[in-house]
Amino acid sequence: MIDEIFKKNIVKEVKAPKLKTLTDDSSAVSAMIDFKRPTAFNRFLVEEDISLGQRVKKFTLEAIIDGQWQPLKDQLVEQGDGLTTIGHRRIICFPTIKATKLRFTVTDTKAEPVIKKIGLYLAPDLTADIPNSGEKYASSLHIFFSNPKQMLIDWNSEQTFTSFRDLRNHNSQPINLVVPSVRTIDLMAGRLARQLMLDSTTIATKFHDPETWKALGYNKETFPALFIPNTYEIYWETSIDKLIERLAEENAAFWNADRTALAKQIGLSKNEVVTLASIVDSETANNGEKARIAGLYMNRLHRGILLQSDPTVIFAVGDFTIRRVLNVHLQTPSPYNTYRVAGLPPDPIRIPSIAGIDAVLNYEHNDYIYMCAKEDFSGTHNFAVNYSDHLANARRYINALNQRGIK
Repeated sequence: MIDEIFKKNIVKEVKAPKLKTLTDDSSAVSAMIDFKRPTAFNRFLVEEDISLGQRVKKFTLEAIIDGQWQPLKDQLVEQGDGLTTIGHRRIICFPTIKATKLRFTVTDTKAEPVIKKIGLYLAPDLTADIPNSGEKYASSLHIFFSNPKQMLIDWNSEQTFTSFRDLRNHNSQPINLVVPSVRTIDLMAGRLARQLMLDSTTIATKFHDPETWKALGYNKETFPALFIPNTYEIYWETSIDKLIERLAEENAAFWNADRTALAKQIGLSKNEVVTLASIVDSETANNGEKARIAGLYMNRLHRGILLQSDPTVIFAVGDFTIRRVLNVHLQTPSPYNTYRVAGLPPDPIRIPSIAGIDAVLNYEHNDYIYMCAKEDFSGTHNFAVNYSDHLANARRYINALNQRGIK
């Protein structure tokens, strides 16, 4: 049965493979699966922990067939082996083989790879005599269906969808696409891929393409300003070019005459508004505080005072697991470290929310210069006009950190 294909992971029937580090910097890793006896399979599934960003750039697959190591390639790729990026999920198709061992090796990465899952499956061959059968690439995986109205989608969990949609006629209904506020472009690609037919590799490649930035008037650093987090109606099978076009249209609609006038009124460019909003959003998830925090930073900008924003330091360090910014972090040399560099960072430190952008455009006019997280860890802040009051607020917060053993 087609709906049983991805429910039986052959890897679970043998000893779980362990990743072995091949280089000193952990940039290359390998996993060996030993079946002990010839085992048939024709699908290889691999997932990265996309919350840490898309890291793998190239990998290889090899299997021992008839006593010899042989390379495997993606049968659906016309040129090359197709074993490039992974992202949220990749499924590699190849003719059915019987192998005693399989070796998966990551050979090139952007950073230390974090492999979340490996799977092997036995599915009908692409040449199998199944009426109306075929295999499509969608959301970083292959959809295998026996007829246009019944197909299995191996998403976060295996589910069978009946009377889903007829892909050949493209008569689908639009979906609600959620464009989120996230830290990185790779995370954005992963989140969008979960909702669209496009896979995360295709989306991320387009997002990182200098030609894409140039066509829209951005560069690598300013590109996050394109995204306006919201919910949009869009067709599930939309192409990557149509997706980019829609994102640009939504950006233009958002920056209407009123918002553009407000940006000019407060003396900031659109990119500067988005950059400050990215800091405000990083400081608090409480929408009620955002205009006040924006006002505080505007006061510092107007008075020539360093912004001294902890989230910019975390961004400069590149370690988003930091819970307590220490003096060693403050010394990080970076144009994004606002403890060392005056004014705003050159570009956004995350993709900000609409609430964050509007909070900057309509910032609260106050006299605050200092703020410190509240000692009750509510996610809100104590604000101060003078340094002595700020020190008192900071002492309470530091004591609370020490009591909880947060370092």
